Amino acid sequence: MRASEGMERRMTDALPTLFGPLLARIADALERLAPPPPATPDFSGARLFRHEPVSGAFAPAPDYPLALDLLVGIDRQKARFVENLRRFAVGLPCNHVLLWGVRGTGKSSVTKAAFMAMADSYPDLKLVEVDRDEVAALPPLFDLLRARAERFVVLCDDLSFEDGAAAAKALKSALEGGVSGPPENVLFVATSNRRHLMPRDHVESQGAIAAAENAEEEMSVSDRFGLWIGFPPMDQDTYLAAIHAYAERFGLEAPDLDRRALQWSTQRGGRSGRVAWQFVRDLAGELGVKLPG
Repeated sequence: MRASEGMERRMTDALPTLFGPLLARIADALERLAPPPPATPDFSGARLFRHEPVSGAFAPAPDYPLALDLLVGIDRQKARFVENLRRFAVGLPCNHVLLWGVRGTGKSSVTKAAFMAMADSYPDLKLVEVDRDEVAALPPLFDLLRARAERFVVLCDDLSFEDGAAAAKALKSALEGGVSGPPENVLFVATSNRRHLMPRDHVESQGAIAAAENAEEEMSVSDRFGLWIGFPPMDQDTYLAAIHAYAERFGLEAPDLDRRALQWSTQRGGRSGRVAWQFVRDLAGELGVKLPG
């Protein structure tokens, strides 16, 4: 064997000794930098959760305190939503839901209150709230929930596609489920001020052709919702009926209740279920009465 070959062999044999500690330190550093594997979600400790897309965690939330019968003036909307939710809870065919209409009319309140009214009868029913800015996280979230035994209402409040067609495509992918189909145990509920989910500045922020293409993409997402439920503005009689329903439920008495309630709505610039509840909270604080939530 030539001397050069012997030297090469000795150097090769020495490599593990020379570089082994260095390689071990590099491997250890990479292991520390790598994110830990996601923990298996635990849905046993609560009924409402908020999904954190960065960490993948499901943060438990307290039960929603407002009773469904306190949402006044939207009986038709409540009945339609509750029936669809009941079908989902028992495994019957149902539709993803888009609740649309003016702000403060009870869209998200109906979702949470109806869920709470049904959760006692169906312990495997869970509600997961997702942020409207994290629509891109919905496809992997739905894939994760698909493998669970529970049934999930996934709520996205105030959904719109300010970022254009990319977010719309992500939502379509989640609702359609790709080759696997949509998850049978997930019901998606979105609330929006706009029926077609589109931002108002398409043409101003984009060229006319791009705006038209994105608008078509986003309108096609609203077609994936089989159930549209509209929430119109609240008239004066319905607003006062809501005030009186709250006052009776919580024992609030004021001789000039109607006048004060109307004055409150004038100061707020409109009438809605949210404005009614805010007035009632103000009155309850004045009278020293505690309210739920």
